[in-house]
Amino acid sequence: MKGNFTSGTDSQNITSSLHFRLVNISSSNDSIFNCPQKPSDKHLDVIAVLYYIVFVIGFLVNTVVVMLFCCQKGPKKVSSIYIFNLAVADLLLVATLPLWATYYSYRYDWFFGPVMCKVFGSFLTLNMFASIFFITCMSIDRYQTVLYPFLSQRRNPWQASYTVPLVWCMACLSSLPTFYFRDVRNTEYLGVNACIMAFPPEKYAQWSAGIALMKNILGFIIPLIFITTCYFGMRKHLLKTNSLGKNRITRDQVLKMAAAVVLAFIICWLPFHILTFLDALAWMGVMNSCEVIAGIELGLPFAILLGFTNSCINPFLYCFVGNRFQQKLRSMFRVPIT
Repeated sequence: MKGNFTSGTDSQNITSSLHFRLVNISSSNDSIFNCPQKPSDKHLDVIAVLYYIVFVIGFLVNTVVVMLFCCQKGPKKVSSIYIFNLAVADLLLVATLPLWATYYSYRYDWFFGPVMCKVFGSFLTLNMFASIFFITCMSIDRYQTVLYPFLSQRRNPWQASYTVPLVWCMACLSSLPTFYFRDVRNTEYLGVNACIMAFPPEKYAQWSAGIALMKNILGFIIPLIFITTCYFGMRKHLLKTNSLGKNRITRDQVLKMAAAVVLAFIICWLPFHILTFLDALAWMGVMNSCEVIAGIELGLPFAILLGFTNSCINPFLYCFVGNRFQQKLRSMFRVPIT
């Protein structure tokens, strides 16, 4: 699957694999794959419609969360501060989806200029990482609440004032490669001006594989370790509790809610990171099958969409239903939770 990229200031033809997708579009001087067939793009119309649906749902539910927090009177709880920042990250993420839906519907033809390409590409990546990082913070916070209820009641909202800026700074740092490399390039093969990750052609394979692995590690593996560790820690602790009647029901509900958080994260993000990892293997020369590459190209837009649906699910897990989490714990341990 090869085409030629030509920049507006450089007449050099750059050989490219047709990885035309939202997260990573590539170019390289060396021929990595030799797949002459042009990939089908019929599924892109469906992807564009689904993006608009996710945008509407995600925008509405996260706006409600932000409004509830802003209207809340009195001191804010640590968990509420995390929920608010998670909702802000998800809201900003889904706010970019109409732009990318248009990009898909026009077959990767970017009409909005190089500045918008760089800014919105970075903005999307930043808020994707911020959302995942705040989910991790929420899991750690709930773990501490369950295992150390008496200490958790002494938590000061100022603690969150240190954690929140740190999370946003980590998200900004994670999005710096996107901000630096994303740009608009013309491709004669598809006849479009594509918003791509324009890595240096001579080292494209290394950069592409490196960025893919960074997303796997920072955006999935490390958060998943924290999230699952917190869940199994809560499960082990709560199952030791001799709860009867109503307290047992509450305990089971808490465990189900914690399990739902883990499952939602895995189901929404695992397909994207599997395909990203396979793509990294392809760039490193481990795989060179045209069928595998075609499968990655077809599956990635749907995997990215599934990841974005996590922004629609989060309010139901952490706010609409999740706010009852503290009430259940208060009833079980009979201590105030702040």
